[in-house]
Amino acid sequence: MLELFGSGLISIWLEMAGVNVKPINALDILAWQGSPGLVLAADPNPVGATTVLEYLKGLQTLKLVAANQTQSQGIWIQSGPMLMANHQGTIPLPAASLTKIATSLVALDNFGPDHQFQTLVSATGPLQNGVLQGDLVITGGGDPLFVWEEAIAIGNSLNKMGIKRITGNLVITGNFAMNFQRHPLLAGQMLKQALNTATWSRAAAFQHSLMPKGTPKPQVVIAGVVKVEAQANPQQMLLLRHYSLPLKQIIREMNVFSNNEMAQMLAEAVGGAQVVQFTAARLARVPQSEIQLINGSGLGQENRISPRAVCAMLMAIQQKALVHELTLADLFPASGLDHRGTMHSRHLPAATIMKTGTLRDVSALAGVMPTRDRGLVWFAIINRGTNISGFRAGQDQLLQRLSQQLQVAQGVPATLAPHIAINTLPQFGADERNEMLYGG
Repeated sequence: MLELFGSGLISIWLEMAGVNVKPINALDILAWQGSPGLVLAADPNPVGATTVLEYLKGLQTLKLVAANQTQSQGIWIQSGPMLMANHQGTIPLPAASLTKIATSLVALDNFGPDHQFQTLVSATGPLQNGVLQGDLVITGGGDPLFVWEEAIAIGNSLNKMGIKRITGNLVITGNFAMNFQRHPLLAGQMLKQALNTATWSRAAAFQHSLMPKGTPKPQVVIAGVVKVEAQANPQQMLLLRHYSLPLKQIIREMNVFSNNEMAQMLAEAVGGAQVVQFTAARLARVPQSEIQLINGSGLGQENRISPRAVCAMLMAIQQKALVHELTLADLFPASGLDHRGTMHSRHLPAATIMKTGTLRDVSALAGVMPTRDRGLVWFAIINRGTNISGFRAGQDQLLQRLSQQLQVAQGVPATLAPHIAINTLPQFGADERNEMLYGG
């Protein structure tokens, strides 16, 4: 939209809609992009509507849907205040992992992009000659991306404190998950394994090989078992705080790989599915009826979102990201920049930011693509049917055709360029996110 500001198209659009035009500055343009519920007029250029009509006919020709099933398909395409195409766009449909857009929006609004979850490590007894006389207690703080690297870093920090052996148990309290395993006992067993290099699995050894060269291998032997307790021992002594990656990187990893467990944990962190549902609708300025959620991941047909609401939430995220000098590309996969996760094997126009959604009979795609003639074009496509691969190919072709007709943007617009390095390891490792509070 910023790219269109200088061309005068904004004023033309508003005049066509019968709005008294006043001088508009760049911040006002960003406000338009962040007011997703505001659609003033249909696009006078029929290219969007025509392309979507041809797409729907193509679904029938390829027998992806029957002639009487086009009403179960939902499409919304919008550029700024201009509605380019709408087919069942305000009807809530099973959204699959497009639900993660709502979760991303509410988590970003609730915590901010730099928020870090804390995992506390404590002891119930004294340290004598490298042996901790008591239990090692882990108090989880809801970190959705606590993985092998995090556990290895904690083990190495314990070794730096002089702790090599625990005479008691490994006690798990709070909201703790590891390697996307949210059952606290199973997560604790993986943590116990990770703390002692002698018990490493191949997966742990492989992840260590990807850590910075020279990263030590921890040797913390726990004599007891893994136990889960509702409350921590009030007499325990805090040894260290482990901080998660910043929320902006957690959200990105969740969306790149469409990780359901991470989404569930983020939804729980903000208060659950109902909070996500109502807050997302409020922030996106769409009717509450257009977002209906039972969880934060999208698993289940009961998660229903209208294509319009999907676009509205993406615009709301973009607005919040810009305030923090970020863009959607810092939070979602981008065509031509990402080669991991759900972007793999997709053929989308360059610099398209996207989120996919898939269930047994749902294939969805939403995002934003830059064009020369319409600036940022926001889209949401929700297909119902069992030929998932056919729907995916059709979605890609629809966007490619639309991009060709609106002309490809010259380069990546600043409003979509990522600020966080893409396809690289985190900027600072797990060991650097440990705050040791004892010894060392």
